[in-house]
Amino acid sequence: MRETGKLDYLELPATGGRLDAAKAFYASVFGWSFTDYGPTYSAFDEGLEGGFQADGTEAGAKPLPVLYSRTLDETFAAVEGSGVTIVRPIFEFPGGRRFHFLDPAGNEMAVWGE
Repeated sequence: MRETGKLDYLELPATGGRLDAAKAFYASVFGWSFTDYGPTYSAFDEGLEGGFQADGTEAGAKPLPVLYSRTLDETFAAVEGSGVTIVRPIFEFPGGRRFHFLDPAGNEMAVWGE
């Protein structure tokens, strides 16, 4: 049963003919699977938690989806090898390490690990 007020769904843009490229990237690098609902919408179910960033030097202008990896260095190599843009290489933060990249649809994403 869903709770009122719980963040339940994240919808990312993939306009301009970039849907297939985005799906291929996430399937290849992270093993995601998709359910298509017509030619312009594809859903994924990969878990969701969240937080707020109040540090103005760290907060982006848009929400930042953050993925988890048990093997951050291997995931970084896979993401970098896929040809997408690395925005911030692996860096340490309180609680772990992470990196940021732009996916094939232009969305900034991050991956973190302990």
